[in-house]
Amino acid sequence: MIRKLATGEYRLYSRKKNARTGKRRNLGTFKSRSAAEQHEREVQYFKRQ
Repeated sequence: MIRKLATGEYRLYSRKKNARTGKRRNLGTFKSRSAAEQHEREVQYFKRQ
């Protein structure tokens, strides 16, 4: 899940919420949306290895 921040950067969050806190995990902040999307693909690939 990618959200645009007030600073103009994009932050990648986990898809699932943490059951204990009710929040999503921050998986990185990127200058462009394409960079965030690329990292999301890398995360999904790594999870399946």
